[in-house]
Amino acid sequence: MRLRNIALGALAIAVLAAGAGWASLDKEARGLLKTLPTNRDILFWSVPQRDAAFRAMDRISLLAKWRTMHAGGAPRELPAGEPLALPIDVDAFMAAQRSADLLILQGGRLRLERYGLGFDEHGRWTSFSVAKSFTSTLVGAAVKDGFIKSLEDKVSQYIPEMKGSAYDDVSVRQLLTMTSGVAWNEDYNDPNSDVARFNSHKPEVGVDSLVSYLRRLPRAAPAGERWNYSTGETNLVGVLINRATGRTLADYLEEKVWRPAGMQQDGTWLLSKSGQEISGCCIQAAARDYARFGQFILEGARSGGASILPDGWLQDATRKHADIGAPGRGYGYQWWTYDDGSYSARGIFGQGIFIDPRRELVIVTNANWAGGARDAQALPAREEFYRTVQRAIDQEAARR
Repeated sequence: MRLRNIALGALAIAVLAAGAGWASLDKEARGLLKTLPTNRDILFWSVPQRDAAFRAMDRISLLAKWRTMHAGGAPRELPAGEPLALPIDVDAFMAAQRSADLLILQGGRLRLERYGLGFDEHGRWTSFSVAKSFTSTLVGAAVKDGFIKSLEDKVSQYIPEMKGSAYDDVSVRQLLTMTSGVAWNEDYNDPNSDVARFNSHKPEVGVDSLVSYLRRLPRAAPAGERWNYSTGETNLVGVLINRATGRTLADYLEEKVWRPAGMQQDGTWLLSKSGQEISGCCIQAAARDYARFGQFILEGARSGGASILPDGWLQDATRKHADIGAPGRGYGYQWWTYDDGSYSARGIFGQGIFIDPRRELVIVTNANWAGGARDAQALPAREEFYRTVQRAIDQEAARR
């Protein structure tokens, strides 16, 4: 996800020295907030500042606005299962990851649940790009509901302002798989990259700022031929859902996911400066509710006995559509895919939901990596942890 001027400038963080926002913070967060910056660039936040901010994005920002996904009255139970024996020191793994939480659901039962950084099951942690997979699910729901007629429709059919731009040639499917071929630079360390500059773009009167910026970009490759990671395009997917459904994303997510999945707590979704949910980022939810989302997807996204998604959607969304240059890996509809049939939602600084249908496995990780957004040691260590859990489940099954 984009780091500079995060959340389209909506997250100018400031300490609430009084009032409901300050009172709602836990004691640990209040202490850490003493050093929280007003700098909007998350790349320059210290580790303690991120520790405070990631658990309170929707409560400590004077300028950020959000919408709420309200939980229903009957949360889905997460019954305790037999503790999972792992051949590693889990506490040491969590310490190295700087984990806020680590949950493992297997067969619908909670087999491991641990917390760190002063966080617990009552708090909400920000998702970063894990939100992309929630957004993908809303696209499927909009197809099922008839708001989006086909993934082969062109983006400009739903966002007319894109007519005459490079997106005239881009389908909804190509937008989902990040294979639009439209030029986009997501180098977080380059002040001249698109991800660094587009928030300061001055749009034409009456045009959404993101739409205004993206429609000026040139084509870099034929549509469908090249994968290029672009949070800007996921944000455009959100605009498309809003235009197609006539609903806010938070409201649609509450109806299609939050209540059917049996979330226990309300969630929030931060808004851009134009009032649109930041669909490539910034859902705040409890760890157990991230796990419930994973289980909801694992079980076919069913509500009232029927899936909210078209037949075959999840199988298609979670398979490899784009080659990302990593052996055994790929990209689907805003899901990271593995050749063994598992898939994951992934966000910077250590956020993730890993789903393995064959083993009925869901792993939730939320963290604040010491090494930054794409910690070169923490990321592969987490991938190896996924493999370790899979092997432990296989060995357990073989002994039975």
